[in-house]
Amino acid sequence: MQINNLINTLPNKILRNTTKFLAKQEQSESLSHVRFVQDTVTNLIPKATFARSFADLSENSFQEVGESVLVYYTPKLLGNGFFRPLYERGLDAAARQKISTPMTELNKDASISAEKLKEIKPIKAAIAASCLIIPLAEYSLCYLKNLFTLKVFHQADFNNIANLNKDKKKIEERARQEKVKRHAINNMLGAAAAFGGCLLTSLLLVKRGKSSNALQKLSDIILTPGSVFFKNNKKKAAAVNKYFSLDFRDDNGKLSLSHGQLTSCVLLGGAGYFGSSADRGKQNFLETLFRFPLVGFYVVTGSEMFERAFKKILRKKDSFKDTITNDLKVPDYKNLPELAQKLAEKNKTTVETEFAKLCRQKALIAGVPFLFGMLFMGMFVAGVSRAFTQYRYNHEQKNMPTNLIARAKINAQKP
Repeated sequence: MQINNLINTLPNKILRNTTKFLAKQEQSESLSHVRFVQDTVTNLIPKATFARSFADLSENSFQEVGESVLVYYTPKLLGNGFFRPLYERGLDAAARQKISTPMTELNKDASISAEKLKEIKPIKAAIAASCLIIPLAEYSLCYLKNLFTLKVFHQADFNNIANLNKDKKKIEERARQEKVKRHAINNMLGAAAAFGGCLLTSLLLVKRGKSSNALQKLSDIILTPGSVFFKNNKKKAAAVNKYFSLDFRDDNGKLSLSHGQLTSCVLLGGAGYFGSSADRGKQNFLETLFRFPLVGFYVVTGSEMFERAFKKILRKKDSFKDTITNDLKVPDYKNLPELAQKLAEKNKTTVETEFAKLCRQKALIAGVPFLFGMLFMGMFVAGVSRAFTQYRYNHEQKNMPTNLIARAKINAQKP
């Protein structure tokens, strides 16, 4: 029986809609769209819930939507749509098909000669280096957010943006606003210059990579850094390759965002977060210092650790032994009809009954980590960080000498 027909036999509307949503998520063509909506909602709803002003809500919406577009759409658009066809033109058809395969797998492929690897590797490295525009753009987005808030709301002081100072007239010094504007523009220009360097490196890799030992080594560092720096330690090499390689993931022959590229987005994005927040005042920087390490860790590896631990707990239950394998793999929805048929024959039940049970289990396996990410990493961290910021601000104001407060009022009113 076809999976769509089985989905229509599910006992209630909530399970049917959940199954349709999760089944679409597993399809490569709709993955970007589903993940874009899922992650944007997960990150934006908590920030919107605890927004302290319209300016605070607007700039967070601007940044969260911008980040999701960068992460879920630009790798495919730039990697597959622009840089790949541009750089692989000198390769034969067979070599072009290998461009999407991660370098860690190509190195183990006995069917590919060493000479052919030397040809493919610098092209893959060139595509990866050019696509560093993505984390560099995320870095710039933090400063663009400052310019957005300054242009639309005429505010550069976080105490005003976050509505911390509720009792005082919110007049800002022009010098401070000019400093925030100038620093934002300089950092965005610096990111553009860094991308220019990446682009020149990519062109060099394409033109000279095959014949240059130095560029072959650089390609290895870009694509398999763990194998370069930890040759004698397979465990460390595998971990570094996973979290720091700039190589793409293979999505049915297409280039897709990898774990290592996500790490680069988090690291460069973090540098942008800290730098741009420091420009707008102490409280913005301290709030970022509290929140970003938690969220960054969760994005890079924490969510994966939580999902794995949750699967281990479920695997101990007899009812989940058909859904979660010993190596913690979960069957795709496209394989559920066949699995349901086997279970129906084994348990003397109907295919529809077994399919419904499998769908409920898959929904639980996917739903709990999602809710944890939204409720704890989203709601809890956002709420606590904002409460701490208000507490620090109030404590700072309480301990500020009276003459400094009076001086601050005078400075704020100066043209």
